[in-house]
Amino acid sequence: MPLKKDLKEQVISEYNRHDKDTGSPEVQIALQTNRINQLTEHLKIHKHDESTRRGLLRLVGRRRRLLKYLQRKDYQGYLSITEKLNIRRK
Repeated sequence: MPLKKDLKEQVISEYNRHDKDTGSPEVQIALQTNRINQLTEHLKIHKHDESTRRGLLRLVGRRRRLLKYLQRKDYQGYLSITEKLNIRRK
């Protein structure tokens, strides 16, 4: 189940760099974090849903790669986004 449109627009407006920004790493990481939290809650109820678990792992991997990219390109932005979204850093 994808994110609701109003929630998605709210996240985009909170993390965007400018008005029409929807694809910056910060926005993508924030959207994926919300989706990861949603799937985690789903899996707490439906423990044997393996296809959702696989999708969750793919999403976590994709977010990790984006975080690694952001860490290389804009370290202060990386620190800021991990602090705001409460993501653990290595």
